[in-house]
Amino acid sequence: MAQITKIAAQKRPGRYNIYLNGKYAFPVAESVLVKHRLMKGMELTQEEVAQITTDDAIAQAYGKALDFLSYQLRTEAEVTKKLLKEDVPPEQIEPVLKQLRANQLLDDQAYAAAYVRTVMNTELKGPTMIRRKLRAKRVGELQIDAALEQFTPERQLENATKLAQKLFRRYAKQPARRQQEKVYQGLITQGYGGDIAKEATRVATPAEPTVDTTDQLDREGEKIWTRYARRTSGYELTMKVKQALFRKGFDYDEIEAWVNQRSEEE
Repeated sequence: MAQITKIAAQKRPGRYNIYLNGKYAFPVAESVLVKHRLMKGMELTQEEVAQITTDDAIAQAYGKALDFLSYQLRTEAEVTKKLLKEDVPPEQIEPVLKQLRANQLLDDQAYAAAYVRTVMNTELKGPTMIRRKLRAKRVGELQIDAALEQFTPERQLENATKLAQKLFRRYAKQPARRQQEKVYQGLITQGYGGDIAKEATRVATPAEPTVDTTDQLDREGEKIWTRYARRTSGYELTMKVKQALFRKGFDYDEIEAWVNQRSEEE
């Protein structure tokens, strides 16, 4: 048994030095001091000393977690990663997480809900991308599902339409069909489902009228015709030119008319 002969406050607020049998033994946090009701004259076994020092290590890890959480909301996985980086032993992390949960300072469900609201109100990303981001933070699927319920189909269509309008402006110089394809694909890439992407593409109005593609078709068609005419002719030539122009997004009827006219010129 060892007797506490002195308890002295450190310069750091909330920290104390414990002296046993007249000699410095170990430091403790104020919360540990209170938890174990440490006082001068109290006798401690080796097992009790070991438990006190373990609890103090957990208290210090808890303080590190609080510092990490003071800047913004975090997930349990993010806090765990931070504590491991701070060399906190794995067996001490769960007690820290448990205490944070009890004090309502750590809640993956609340985190997911807040994240969805933020993205929904400040960005134009779709639910699939939001899910991917939350998965990367190791939020559970059921928690993600619950959080995404607030991102209703109506709100998804509203945001997707805004994004579609931006994309139409970006691709304003493209042929009409190519514009539609690129806008639709852009919506899919940003995390919207096929039905929402299709409807948003349909209802979105380009910021500028679709450009007259006649001159553009002439330029592109002539380059492609010249390239293929070097190694083919006749039906094969016209088919290759039509396919190449279609891939560039030109309207099929316009392509057909241009190729027929070009063939007559030959």
